[in-house]
Amino acid sequence: MSTMIVSPRQLLIGGGTLSRLGEVLKQFGLSRPLVVTDPWMVSSGTVEKCLAPLRAAGFAPAVFHETVPDPTDTVVAAGVAVMKAGDFDVLVGFGGGSPMDTAKAMAILGAAPEGTPMSQFKVPYAADQGALPVICVPTTAGTGSEATRFTVITDVARDEKMLIAGLGALPLAAVVDHELTKTVPARTKADTGIDSLTHALEAYVSKRANPVSDMFAERAMRLIGPNLRRVYRDAEDAAAREAMMMGATLAGLAFSNASVALVHGMSRPIGAHFHVPHGLSNAMLLPAVTAFGLNQALPRYAAAARCIGVAEPDDADQLAGTRLMEELRALNRELEVPTPRAYGIGEDKWNGLLPLMAEQALASGSPANNPRVPDATQIMALYTEAYG
Repeated sequence: MSTMIVSPRQLLIGGGTLSRLGEVLKQFGLSRPLVVTDPWMVSSGTVEKCLAPLRAAGFAPAVFHETVPDPTDTVVAAGVAVMKAGDFDVLVGFGGGSPMDTAKAMAILGAAPEGTPMSQFKVPYAADQGALPVICVPTTAGTGSEATRFTVITDVARDEKMLIAGLGALPLAAVVDHELTKTVPARTKADTGIDSLTHALEAYVSKRANPVSDMFAERAMRLIGPNLRRVYRDAEDAAAREAMMMGATLAGLAFSNASVALVHGMSRPIGAHFHVPHGLSNAMLLPAVTAFGLNQALPRYAAAARCIGVAEPDDADQLAGTRLMEELRALNRELEVPTPRAYGIGEDKWNGLLPLMAEQALASGSPANNPRVPDATQIMALYTEAYG
């Protein structure tokens, strides 16, 4: 059996490491950065935390700040136009998952002939080519995009979230500085934190798991389990923020090398059709989907419960699995995760889109990695259960 492991060439991790961003570029012989970020980062002045070390290194960074939540193919195309109009040699994705995913997609689309649609690169296509290297600087502890070979882009015309995978989406390097998460709102901390927990858990039970991805997933769960509530409740808890940031990056490395599964497959259509933030839609689905596959991979789910810290080492697997389910439901209650109904999604519209959402979930390929692989009817039933 052979296993191929991919990761960025360099991960610079720790409080205050953003000050060394210019040094990272120089190590790779790069000097003409285009920073990809979002409008709030610019209007709030937060982008200066990224620009200052680049200027201090003698660079003159430019900024593309038109990224949107759930990045779209139209925004990616606009970014590529800016990229091609300038003399850039590196993209710096600065922000949450959306700016990082946008930068990665810009690199992929920028390497294609003029007029190529972003949809050409969705799985199962291997998007291995990038026009420019990407360096990621996450400002939330959740998506893990700084460490993965994936990007998720919405096809506006089809209202479809496309999973795009390949070495073209793999960052050259990442600067992971937990000090950037101090001012993140509690709601975002909850959503991104559950997102990172989902990454680790799904990588661990994925049919494509391997010993190396297991190592990353287990450590990620040990960091996230005891610290998710702490970081949600107390923005001043630096130790919890540091643990969550490390956990999110390790979870990214885990699922980049083992893939995600049914939760993510079902989550993407919710984001595309109802504009629910990605981490939140994962949280809405996680208990029901975990229960669906629990008995098919009980030893793995039980081991995950022990890593998270909700089961004892000598607990029987069935008891550990039960405690995992109790924990996932308790997290949703305590972190105030709404059901789709409580979020304000109308029941008629939800039910009317069930067949299409099930079709899109299956087409993404992620459900095939699940311990228990569903058909469209079972996916629709899970959507109905999760609706509340």
